[in-house]
Amino acid sequence: MGDSVPLLPSFTLDGLLPAGDYELTLEQLAASMLVEGPVNIEQYPHWDSAWRAKLVENLAVMVQELWEVGIREVFIDGSFVEDKDHPNDIDGYFACDFRHLVSGELERDLNLLDPHKIWTWDPATRRPYRGYPKLQLPMWHVYRVELYPHFGQLSGIRDKYGHELEFPSAFRQSRRDGKPKGIIKIGGAP
Repeated sequence: MGDSVPLLPSFTLDGLLPAGDYELTLEQLAASMLVEGPVNIEQYPHWDSAWRAKLVENLAVMVQELWEVGIREVFIDGSFVEDKDHPNDIDGYFACDFRHLVSGELERDLNLLDPHKIWTWDPATRRPYRGYPKLQLPMWHVYRVELYPHFGQLSGIRDKYGHELEFPSAFRQSRRDGKPKGIIKIGGAP
């Protein structure tokens, strides 16, 4: 289709994608340095391209389901957009309508599409996974991707001053030290 891969900037010295929003289609993401490895790949002898490609395949399943129910804005970040050789997962959020979410219709509509019925954010559905201290949502257990709905609410993540942030702000900073970092917007929605 002539879908060229936009160049992402190199990681910062802190190992982060430089601050900014980078729009990529799922195909472009799969062919990007975030999967294939940075330009200076020799500095990353353990870069796990196969694992990163699998995460993007899993993300694609979930994004297609979101698109099918009318969600158009999906953002990903976490250690996947950092220079971590083998990220544990992909984290992200999507913009949605408050009423569609709280009515339960969004969850129902998504679970009608997903064969594993993984769409829920109910803390009671979190389960342990060997070697991980944090309990994980069903979507993480199946896809190793966690996508959270965003309608303007706070995320539970705090900045260095202790202020709770909304997802757009929280996902654009490093959890380690609060430094600004880039985020990927998934483009190509029908």
